[in-house]
Amino acid sequence: MDTKIIELKEDVSSSSLYSEDLAPVSAKGRTWGIWDLAALWVGMAVCIPTYLLASYMISSGVSWYAALIIIGLANLIITVPMVLNGHAGVKYGIPFPVVGRAAFGIRGIHIPAVVRAIVACGWFGIQTWIGGLAFYAIWNVLTGEPGETGLSVGKFVGFGLFWLVNIYFVWKGTESIRWLEDWSAPILILMGVFLIGWGAWNGGGFSNVLRQGRQLEKPSVSLQIEDPQGMVLQLNPLTLPDGKNKASQYRMVVPTAQGMADLGWQILPPAGAAIVFEQIREPQIDIDGLTNGSREVQVQFRAPVENGFTESSLVTAKFDFQAYAHPSSKGWGYVLWLTAMVGFWATMSISISDITRYARSQKQQVAGQFIGLPGTMILYSFVGIFVTCAAVVNFPDILIGNDAPWDPVSLIARFDNPWVVVVAQLFMIIATLSTNIAANVIAPANVFSNLFPKQLDFRKGGLVTGIIGILICPWWLMNEISNLLLFVSGLLGPVLGVLICDYFVIRKRELRLAELYKENGVYVFTKGYNLKALAAVAAGVLVALVGLWVPALAFLYSLSWFTGFGVAFLLYWGLMEK
Repeated sequence: MDTKIIELKEDVSSSSLYSEDLAPVSAKGRTWGIWDLAALWVGMAVCIPTYLLASYMISSGVSWYAALIIIGLANLIITVPMVLNGHAGVKYGIPFPVVGRAAFGIRGIHIPAVVRAIVACGWFGIQTWIGGLAFYAIWNVLTGEPGETGLSVGKFVGFGLFWLVNIYFVWKGTESIRWLEDWSAPILILMGVFLIGWGAWNGGGFSNVLRQGRQLEKPSVSLQIEDPQGMVLQLNPLTLPDGKNKASQYRMVVPTAQGMADLGWQILPPAGAAIVFEQIREPQIDIDGLTNGSREVQVQFRAPVENGFTESSLVTAKFDFQAYAHPSSKGWGYVLWLTAMVGFWATMSISISDITRYARSQKQQVAGQFIGLPGTMILYSFVGIFVTCAAVVNFPDILIGNDAPWDPVSLIARFDNPWVVVVAQLFMIIATLSTNIAANVIAPANVFSNLFPKQLDFRKGGLVTGIIGILICPWWLMNEISNLLLFVSGLLGPVLGVLICDYFVIRKRELRLAELYKENGVYVFTKGYNLKALAAVAAGVLVALVGLWVPALAFLYSLSWFTGFGVAFLLYWGLMEK
């Protein structure tokens, strides 16, 4: 790989496209080494979504070790374009919006860059709200006040405090961000090791915890067809190490012609037993509705405790006729999960040159990223798996997999010692802050600065990011907007496809550095827009989206990151070669 560092020789400071923050970082100004880049990825990857990643797969029936293999493979895959797209940052010292001028044009780059920035602003707002809740939890513990379930003044004060902490590091500049990531990385790694140790110590050993955790792969209740005359309701409450059920009773709420009927509490059969619904014996139950998937059964479990019973949540079992009629292969399910995991860092792969421009060499950026990203994602996904499995063993009131504390917030809430809660929330603040700054502030700050180079510097661009993060009202829209952000992130593969094709295939890693800052330079194309690049991105997005409307092509949408990347890469190559 090319190891040269190219510096700007021509004075282009009078150009409207130039500013000190968008200017190439000189070789002397490169302060980030292997540890800094690896620490950056530790800081970004240690967050609640990483902790939860494996849980989504395990709850769908994927084994814990298969989930880790998928996460590891996906992050090795995404690190390759991450390193490739970071090459220009190291060689020329320029951020993503400037690198992108070569492919999209000096104005065309604003289109994909602003989309990427808005996604980051949305995540900034969500992460800031989560960090604010940690401050709020600490306040409640120290004052002995009970926490409120709805919105409250205290939660908004916590949000405002955490917002100011984020803006402080933005205002201090990239060196303060490097300092934050360097110091937070070892703390976060130690936290992960401590959590694994806690789980093994309290769960009866490492192997026992994982063996008991295998139960989480099964749905708590499921409906299956037995024969044309009836259905089977399979009950899978959690069991003790000796194989006995944690719960002692269950109740069903079943569909009838008159509505839903509660059959009351009954003795739970031995572990692995099933309830058979037959049309002849239970004519009052709407078995036809269950069979075609229009009706559902609800089940709840309970176990005796000192002052009565502890009850599980009410679980719904609805027969999936489509899945039964057309079962998908397990291998295809793995491919879909692999695509989802690759898309997790899709936006960062586009703007990684915002970071690598501070790296001292190509060798260090490659080593730092490969050491930091896949390893951290595997470690903290395993932490999430192991600690949740340990909770299943340690907490007797967890009767079904649905109630397992997959997220660290739910786990922390189970501890009575206030100082454990305070320390855990401090770790949560560090993890959220390090993720937020690196993943959700640097890129949009550069994008907004690129929109108005002479008016907005990096600091002001970061401030704009913070303001948009408030305006999205994450306290109301957190669940809705996160789904939208994930959807948009999955469609950004074509942008990366164009960037990598342009830099490595079309331009052979050679950019005319001064021309990137000229209003009438070689990267103006058609009034500042490279229409071929925009057409390639549009085609990639369209091919990925067609699966939403045409069922036979649903696999294109399921593999949206790969299909979008591939289509845009090949089409752009063909158009530019002509």
